[in-house]
Amino acid sequence: MFELLLSQVANGLVLGFLYVLIAIGLSVIFGMLGIVNFAHGAFFALGAYFAVTLQQQYGWPAVVFAPVLAGLVGMIVELTLIRRLYGKEPLIGLIVTFGLALFIEAVIRQFWGAGGQPFNAPPFLSGFVVLGPVLLTTYRLAVLGATVVLLVLLWAGLIYTPFGRILRAGSRDPEMVGMLGINLPRVLTGVFGLGCCIAGIAGLLAAPLWSVTPSMASDAIMPAFVIVTIGGLGSYAGAVVAGLLVGIVTSLTVQFKPEASGAAMYVLMAVILLVRPRGLFGERWERFE
Repeated sequence: MFELLLSQVANGLVLGFLYVLIAIGLSVIFGMLGIVNFAHGAFFALGAYFAVTLQQQYGWPAVVFAPVLAGLVGMIVELTLIRRLYGKEPLIGLIVTFGLALFIEAVIRQFWGAGGQPFNAPPFLSGFVVLGPVLLTTYRLAVLGATVVLLVLLWAGLIYTPFGRILRAGSRDPEMVGMLGINLPRVLTGVFGLGCCIAGIAGLLAAPLWSVTPSMASDAIMPAFVIVTIGGLGSYAGAVVAGLLVGIVTSLTVQFKPEASGAAMYVLMAVILLVRPRGLFGERWERFE
């Protein structure tokens, strides 16, 4: 029983880190733009579908460009659609991005079909790894390592690079950033593209683990909203902690109480919000109140 518990916790960490990547992109976009991007899961799906096509056409090395393509699509969407929502009621942004999510899913069905796309882990990551009592597939262990490295690099970029400092300052007071002579519209386009690129990375890594279908967008967006809510709006550390909690709780519930697995993360969210209404790391941000 103890070995089974450890294996499920390890699998939950893998799932949790994938959720963290999805939620971090959503949190970055909300923190800077103030837009509740309901289409975020669609960019997660685009990352997976771009990876499938690139792998089939050009081989495994080409899949690294899948998140870049998802980010470029996001930048085009920001320039043509999202930019018109700044300063509007949050409900308008929610409705527009919900419609955008439906549109992107329809485009996916048109180009790739409504059925699933085969996408297995690369051959060099096949097999299993035994870590004491824990048995993990090599690919899951690689995903765990890759997500940790990506999150550390993203954190370092937010803290130590000029773009990261602009992003953190703009999330608090975008008008002040604009008055300092910084091209704010260009920064906002980059932020939206960055968030979509991170979602695309999550889609690329999750593709061999999840079914690559048009509905995978909705399978990703709800956990992302739950994680952002639990962790606290705009909090990087909150998204990481909440994502790991949701992943572990979901994995354990699937193993020991599968009929309740769909509701587990919502129960966790309700319990935490009863204790911490602003989430684990939530703050009072006058900009959104």
